[in-house]
Amino acid sequence: MRLPQIMSTSCFPIGRLLIGALLLAETTAGPVFASTVDQLADLTGKAFVTVTLTGRDNFNSEYRYDLTVRNQSSDPFIADSLIVVLEKITNLAGEDREPLKSEPLIHRFEVVGQDGETEDGKPFFRVPVGTNPDLAPLTDSPPFSVRIRNKDYVSIFTPSFRVYGKKRLPAEAKAATKQPQVGSPPQDRTDRLIQLLLKKGVITEEERKTIQP
Repeated sequence: MRLPQIMSTSCFPIGRLLIGALLLAETTAGPVFASTVDQLADLTGKAFVTVTLTGRDNFNSEYRYDLTVRNQSSDPFIADSLIVVLEKITNLAGEDREPLKSEPLIHRFEVVGQDGETEDGKPFFRVPVGTNPDLAPLTDSPPFSVRIRNKDYVSIFTPSFRVYGKKRLPAEAKAATKQPQVGSPPQDRTDRLIQLLLKKGVITEEERKTIQP
């Protein structure tokens, strides 16, 4: 019995069009967290971190804090660029280093669930994004949790945080807050996609004519 021949997708311009669209979407999509730590500005002083102790696990000597970031400046901050860095941990005397070894006290603590570390090894957390693309002046971010385990068990300590991120430039702010316009008709969007795929070489002029006579 003769098996039916499977035809190449080149015989189907629409198939090539869909494949090309998927490839373009994959290659042009940006990372979820576009800003790296070394590209961010220190916003401490313009952004204030509120730290609230919400729980304590005595068995594991683990402390849970809820943090929020408040924009105290007159400029909006790009919400998905904001991170909070655990800058230091101080003891009851306000010192951030061990008296004998002069090592940072932060090295004696375990931070649970951090999103990454700075170049100098300090843990950081991404600030969650609310309903707006910016953290507007005099507004607070959604709360997020930080868990710290105290390896010494009996030590009393205080964590200190710094905020890093990017300001929204005036032109960017207008674009971010601009109300979305009514979408283009489907045919217009298809025409633009076909022209883009033709320019990229995904489809040929002959195939374009069969799709867009």
